[in-house]
This record gives sequence, C-alpha cells and structure tokens, in this order.
Amino acid sequence: MGVDDLLTTGKIAEKLGVSQAKVSKVVKERGIEPDQKKGNCGYFGPDKVKVIAEALKGK
Repeated sequence: MGVDDLLTTGKIAEKLGVSQAKVSKVVKERGIEPDQKKGNCGYFGPDKVKVIAEALKGK
C-alpha cells in the first residue's frame, strides 16, 4: 500500500461528497484506526474508506 492509496478524512469527505465532520464522526464512533499516522493526521487505506462509505450510506 503506497502513500498515494492513503487518504485523510478531508480527502475521504471530498471523494464521497460529504462534510469532513461526518467522516470524522463515523471514524470516531466506529473506532476506525488509521493505517498510517503522520503527526496528528491519520491516513486511511481503501478498505477503511469502503467501511466509512458504507457507514455513511446507512445513516
């Protein structure tokens, strides 16, 4: 998994067409851990992006 495959909550929100707050809320509620961390920023891989997208559809 390259760095190009990893997305921040902001990029995930942009990709899914929702607010970053909604993505962050799902991540927090579900306890989804980032695949990689750089400083304070969490980066999520394609599998976790899929989980986040499915969780948002269910709301």
